[in-house]
Parts: sequence; structure tokens; C-alpha cells
Amino acid sequence: MYAIIETGGKQYRVSQGDVLRVEKLPYAEGEVVELDKVMAVSKDGELTVGKPYVEGAKVMATVLQNGKADKIIVLKYKPKKNYRKKQGHRQPFTELQIDNIEG
Repeated sequence: MYAIIETGGKQYRVSQGDVLRVEKLPYAEGEVVELDKVMAVSKDGELTVGKPYVEGAKVMATVLQNGKADKIIVLKYKPKKNYRKKQGHRQPFTELQIDNIEG
């Protein structure tokens, strides 16, 4: 059994027990999150696709941690103009563990 969910402008294929990192959500560690933007559910080999979401379907997940990803370096450079700009960025994330898929 799996589901395709949408969160943070991205789509994820999840099964029960999966751990995934999504864009930061406003929940504390240990809280249970209900993700109701379910685009498709596959159960016993039968696929249910929503328009755009499946009605009554939801995915329950537990927040494992909130954090920041590894730093990436953004370097801007223009040749012969003595223009160099170095900037770092760490994207915040929320790590979820999928507990249950309903629908």
C-alpha cells in the first residue's frame, strides 16, 4: 500500500514506515501531523486517483525532527569586472515518519 501526497509544493510517494524530509512544517518534534492532500492511493493493487485530491484520504505522520540541511555555497562571478559574491544557504526541513495511510 502506498500513497502520493503533496506538501511544500512537492509530491512524494510514501508507504507505511517511510522516513522522509519535507519542507519545514510548523509542528514540534513528536507531534502527529495529518496530511490531507493525497493525490493517489494504491491499496491491494487497486489505484485510486483524485481530481486533484482523493476525498476522505489522509496520511498520518509523526515529526521526528526539525532542522537545517547541509550548507550549500552560492557563488556569483563576472569575469573582468572584479565582481565576486559568495553566499551560503541552509534549507530548513522537517523529517516525518509515515505511521498510517487511510483511504
